[in-house]
Amino acid sequence: MKLRYLVYTLAALFLAALLAGAVGTGVAVAILVPKLPSVEVLRDVRFQVPLRVYTADGGLIAEFGEKRRIPLQYQEIPELMVKAFIAAEDDRFFKHPGVDYQGLLRAFWNLVLTGERTQGGSTITMQVARNFFLSSEKTYLRKANEILLALKIERELSKEQILELYLNKIYLGNRAYGVGAAAQVYYGRPVSELDLAEIAMIAGLPKAPSAYNPVANPERAMLRRAYVLRRMRELGFISDQEYAEASAMPNTARAFRVQLDAEAHYAAEMARTEMVERYGEAAYTDGYRVYTTLDRRAQQAAVAAVRKALLDYDRRHGYRGPVAQVPREQLQSEQQLQQALSAHPRYGDLRPAVVTALDDAAATVVVQGLSEPQELPFEGMKWARPFINRDVVGDPPKRPGDVVQPGDVIYVQPWDDGWQLVQLPEVEGALVALSPLDGAIRALVGGFDFFRSKFNRATQAQRQPGSAFKPFVYSAALEKGFTPATIVNDAPVVFRDEALEGTWRPENYSGRFYGPTRLRVGLTQSRNLVSIRVLRDIGVAYAVDYITRFGFDRERLAPNLSLSLGNASVTPLELAAGYAVFANGGYRVTPYLIARVEDADGNVIYEANPPRVCPECEQATEASPLQPVAASALAPEVNPAPRVISAQNAYLMTSMLQDVVQYGTGRRLLELGRSDLAGKTGTTNDQRDGWFGGFTPHLAVAAWVGFDQSHPMGAGETGARNALPMWLEFMRVALDGVPEQPMPLPEGLVTVRIDPETGLMARADNPSASFEVFRADEVPPLEPARSSGGQVPERSLF
Repeated sequence: MKLRYLVYTLAALFLAALLAGAVGTGVAVAILVPKLPSVEVLRDVRFQVPLRVYTADGGLIAEFGEKRRIPLQYQEIPELMVKAFIAAEDDRFFKHPGVDYQGLLRAFWNLVLTGERTQGGSTITMQVARNFFLSSEKTYLRKANEILLALKIERELSKEQILELYLNKIYLGNRAYGVGAAAQVYYGRPVSELDLAEIAMIAGLPKAPSAYNPVANPERAMLRRAYVLRRMRELGFISDQEYAEASAMPNTARAFRVQLDAEAHYAAEMARTEMVERYGEAAYTDGYRVYTTLDRRAQQAAVAAVRKALLDYDRRHGYRGPVAQVPREQLQSEQQLQQALSAHPRYGDLRPAVVTALDDAAATVVVQGLSEPQELPFEGMKWARPFINRDVVGDPPKRPGDVVQPGDVIYVQPWDDGWQLVQLPEVEGALVALSPLDGAIRALVGGFDFFRSKFNRATQAQRQPGSAFKPFVYSAALEKGFTPATIVNDAPVVFRDEALEGTWRPENYSGRFYGPTRLRVGLTQSRNLVSIRVLRDIGVAYAVDYITRFGFDRERLAPNLSLSLGNASVTPLELAAGYAVFANGGYRVTPYLIARVEDADGNVIYEANPPRVCPECEQATEASPLQPVAASALAPEVNPAPRVISAQNAYLMTSMLQDVVQYGTGRRLLELGRSDLAGKTGTTNDQRDGWFGGFTPHLAVAAWVGFDQSHPMGAGETGARNALPMWLEFMRVALDGVPEQPMPLPEGLVTVRIDPETGLMARADNPSASFEVFRADEVPPLEPARSSGGQVPERSLF
């Protein structure tokens, strides 16, 4: 009797509990379901996708954002990848309605037995619900919401849609979100190119991305991969042979950086800054694609040219010794050597290395990332005379031991199928190239290496340009009535300097004076005294006003005669933009980098419309001055650049600057074999800055070399020696295949034979006469008859 009563009592209690549970569940459902978020948003998910920056032709140069993600459509995901995740995470995915009740019962039973919530019983659908709508905190309320949301998702989305969401959203370690990013992060290839072993490795990551990271924890990752492969075989997803072959594969995962198509970190950072200014933090997550104006080939040439010029400068001034030392007891352990080398970054093709042995012909080195020891021949280090100071180097080495010793950490560079010794230069440099037609930045390098110094010298370093600034003073003089044949006296001059309470006695770089000099020769030979007298004649105030037409900041132009020698503060970008005015025939263009911006769907949301050179617009307006035609009516998409100097002035300046290349400090450029190169070197006091600014009708380019702290670079380090070779190496590539384009002679200019000594029109019998170009209303008078002595007219002397 008592037993029957006990049974009835227990049964009643069980039924009561069941009823209470059902009622409680019903009440909970009634309360929670109305509060659930709409699943409709999952039909048009906007994944957080990083900002990507490209060259003009679509080469990737940077990716910005905390999350690396490459969204894929379901049909782009390999079937084996889908099966691997199902095997690892939810083998009943295609059978359950979003909630695997068997799994939940196992999780509940584990909780009863152990009191621990170690098995969540979460399906892929439940993970989608949690990842998109809920937090990851472990509470019963969150679990209830997760279950209800999963059921709701399954009613409204197909299994394929759910898998697509899951495989694009799931975190897989190393900042990789989704299988597309994981394939690139761990294997450097798209997901479509992965083999079964690699797929299984990735599929094992969701459970614990850090613990099973194949790079950081390879042993645990291999165990997890084995589990995934075993489950795939048990479920019939792969054959026994496929299982065996994949299981035998080694762990080939490693940390792959974003594969860039060109090195343009300084320009990419400029684009990133501009995007954040426009779109805020959303710039990093909304999948914007920024297409810059950079030319991929030109950009790569610029990086190589800057590095070569700085390394060449460094060689000229001697070897400063190793960057670090490795204890001799570690030289026999490759692992310890590679660990020591990991503290020293690579810079382009420059790699850190450790010297392990020496003989009379070579040093043996272990190079970062290479398993086999390498030979560093003496020929590759003969340049390394000891550095004493920037003006003095020691005696040439006679054997490898004069340069390096075992344990030295050095830098090496590929050279003639082997290696040569290099060192990281302390000097810095920059190069920027613009299209003269619209200011598009075609190449930009702000220093030796962005990750060593993020300071962008191309746009931020305000330095004195020296003689590279003289063309703007000469252009002002031409506007004031000077001609290329005007005679200016290259003779000593003394000025009282009130600021220094003393006198200023400027000199030419050579220390000599050359007497009466034509304006053209004064610029070609960079005669300082000629430039000073020209500026004094036209007036400093006028010159400053005129020079601002080229885009220079008035506040950074010295309001005194030293302006004629380049006493101004300009950036390489500003100097290139100034030279672009000569290159394009007199128009001011504004440098710009971003050509267009696309959203994640490929829609163009911004497109640049910079001022462009448009002679047709100008001609149409001039044709009917009483009824000017709007430029937009002639060319609706053209934003005409303003004319700031006359076409005649631009032609005369280009002609004189071409003479700098033919006969002056730019003669080394003759090896390019082109007649359309024009430019000017620049060197500041004590060789603190070296410049070359120049152009063709296709490109305006400025190159600069100097120390960030403005130290002297050493005797003989002129712009012709350090900056011009950088410009040359860049143009060698940038102009390859580009035909020469002579500047057409504008209306109003005439060519006249002149006497080179007097600048006057030459008589027919003058044997030394040469041709010169003048404005038609500025042709000089005929020289006196030869018997009269041909004296220089007094009014031509300044």
